[in-house]
Amino acid sequence: MQKKGGGKMIRVIVERHCRPGKEAELESLLVELRCMATKQRGYISGETLKSVSDPSLWLVISTWIDADMWNKWKTTAERLEIARKIEPLLIAPEKISVFTFIKRGGAESAHTIDK
Repeated sequence: MQKKGGGKMIRVIVERHCRPGKEAELESLLVELRCMATKQRGYISGETLKSVSDPSLWLVISTWIDADMWNKWKTTAERLEIARKIEPLLIAPEKISVFTFIKRGGAESAHTIDK
C-alpha cells in the first residue's frame, strides 16, 4: 500500500564521528534533536547507537513515513540550528544515508529472513 503522495516508508542513518572529549555535548544535542523529531509529522521511531569498536562513531537511525517528510524535517530551521551546534564536535562532516524497505510479497518489511 502506498502512502499519501506515493511515498514509501524509509529509514535514515546519520553517521557521526565525535571528537574525543565532546561525547557528552554530542549526546545532549542528539537528545534535543530526537525530542524535536518526535513532534514532526511523519516521524515513526528512532534510536542512537555508539560503536563498540570505534568510540568516535555514533549512529542515529530513524524511521519516517516517507522521504518527503524526512526532507521537510531535515531542512527545518530548528534542525539546522542544532546541526550547526553539532558540527564543531565532529571529526568529519556527518554522513546521511536514506534507505527504503525491501518489498516481499505485498508488504514492505525490514525483518525478512531468507533461509
